Amino acid sequence: MSEGDVLIRMSGICKAYPGVRALHQVSFTARAGEIKALVGENGAGKSTLMKILTGAETPDAGEIAIGGRPFARLTPALSDQLGVACVYQNMMLAEHLTVAENIWMGHYPSLWGAFVDRRELRRRTAEILAEIGYGGVIGPDDRVADLSASRQGMVAIVRTLSRNARVVIFDEPTAMLADREVEELFKVIRLLRERKLALIYISHRMEEIFDLCDRYAVLKDGEPAGEGPLAGMTEDRLIAQMVGREVTAGAYDAGRPLGEELLRAEGVTTDRLTDCSLAVREGEIVGLYGLVGAGRTELSRALFGSDRLKGGTLTVRGRPVRLASPRRAIDEGLGLLPEDRRRHGLALPLSISHNINLPVYRRHGTLGFIHSRAEREISDRYIRDLSIRTPSRDQKVRNLSGGNQQKVVLAKWLATSSRLLILDEPTNGVDVGAKAEIYALINRLARQKCGLLFISSYMPELMNVCDRILVMNGGRIVADVPRAEFKEEVLLSHAIRTQPA
Repeated sequence: MSEGDVLIRMSGICKAYPGVRALHQVSFTARAGEIKALVGENGAGKSTLMKILTGAETPDAGEIAIGGRPFARLTPALSDQLGVACVYQNMMLAEHLTVAENIWMGHYPSLWGAFVDRRELRRRTAEILAEIGYGGVIGPDDRVADLSASRQGMVAIVRTLSRNARVVIFDEPTAMLADREVEELFKVIRLLRERKLALIYISHRMEEIFDLCDRYAVLKDGEPAGEGPLAGMTEDRLIAQMVGREVTAGAYDAGRPLGEELLRAEGVTTDRLTDCSLAVREGEIVGLYGLVGAGRTELSRALFGSDRLKGGTLTVRGRPVRLASPRRAIDEGLGLLPEDRRRHGLALPLSISHNINLPVYRRHGTLGFIHSRAEREISDRYIRDLSIRTPSRDQKVRNLSGGNQQKVVLAKWLATSSRLLILDEPTNGVDVGAKAEIYALINRLARQKCGLLFISSYMPELMNVCDRILVMNGGRIVADVPRAEFKEEVLLSHAIRTQPA
C-alpha cells in the first residue's frame, strides 16, 4: 500500500504513570483497507497506546497524525470528530440506560429539535442489530444493567459500528462472545475492511490474529518489538517476539488421582436455571460450556450463594448445606472468579494487598485490628507465585492491566485455601504467557486435591485441561461429555440443539 493509505501515524509516543513506564518511543501506523493486529503481553502498553489515540490519555511526548493532520494530543471529542472509534475491553456503558440509548448516545434522533424521537430511536437500533445478526439476542428497550457481560459486549460493538468512523479499534472484542457471535463479528470486521476503514485488532487469541489480520505490530514492556505482514509468520515466532521466551500451553494432566466428592448439586433451579445437576471431586477439573445466554454464569452464581435457589439441593463434602450468601459459600471452602472481574471480583480503588486479603482479614485480625505483617506476607507471596506485574503491593488494582487484575482475583481465592474453585472465564483478556501460567496453576491446584469448575466459551482451552465437560443449553445442563469424546462438533451440537419444552 502507498503512503497515502496511512490513516494513523503515531511517532515517538511516550507515557509514564507513577512508578510505571507504560510506553517509550513507540511508533505505530494503520492503513486504510487493512486489519492490523496489535499484540503483546498484559502490561505491554497496547491499551494505553490506543487510549492515547482515542484521546482518553495524553502522551508525555510524541506526535499523532490522523489523515495527515498532526496533533500533539487528542481529546475524546476531537478523536471522535476525526473518525476514531474503539470497542474497549472494559465496555464503558451507561448501565442504567437502554440498549438503544447507549448505542446512539450523543446522536439521538429528535422531534422538533427538542425531544428524543423514541420511535425513530428504536427503529434505527432494531435495524443495526438485525444488520449484524444481534437482533434476536438483544432488543432496543433492554436495560443494559440487566444484560450479561457477553451481551453488554455486543452493545459496545454495535455502538462503535453505529458511528461514521474511519478508524475502528477492537480491544479484546471476543472476550465475552461465544463462537457464533465471534463469526458474526468477524463478518462485520471484514466488511469494514472492504469499505477501506483502518482496523486495529487487539487480542490474545492467536488463531483470531492469523485468521483475521493482515499485518501485526508487537509491543513488549512498552517498546516496539516487531512489525510486519502475517503472511509467512508462524504462531511460535510471533509469541516469541511478544514474550521473549518459549511458551508451552498447559496440557492435560492425565495422572491426577480423583478423591472424594467436594460438591454435588441436584436439581438446582432459579429464575434462569432449570433442574441443573452436577458433581465435582477432589483433583477433578470439570468444564462448563455453552453459548451466550445458556446459563453458565447464572449457574456459577447459584452455586456460590449469589442467587436464591427456587429448588434443588447442594452438598459440600457429603454434607447438605444451604448457601444463602457468598459469605456462607466462602466459609464452606468455595471460591468464585466471576466473569466480569472489574464489577464483581475486585475493589478497584483499593491496593493489590487489600484485594488479596479481603476474604481473609477475619482470620488475620484481632478485635477488628489487622495484623499488617500477615497482610504483607500473604500479598507478597501471591504477587510472587502468580507473577503479578506491579511496582509494589500498594499499587491500586485499577491501574493494573486486565491480565494482572485477573491474577489478583485468583490470588484472593488462593489465600482463602478454597477447596472448590468456580472459574468463570478465567483467561478472559489474558495474554498467551499468563494464560499458560493459569493453565499450569489449574493443574497444580487439581494435583493438590482442589476441585475446579472451569467455565469457558472457548472450547479449545476446555478440551486442553478438563477431565470432562458439561454443556448448557437454555438454562439446563444437557450433556456430560467424557474426555474420550471431546470434539468441538460434539460440544457445539449439544449447545445449539433445540431442547424439548
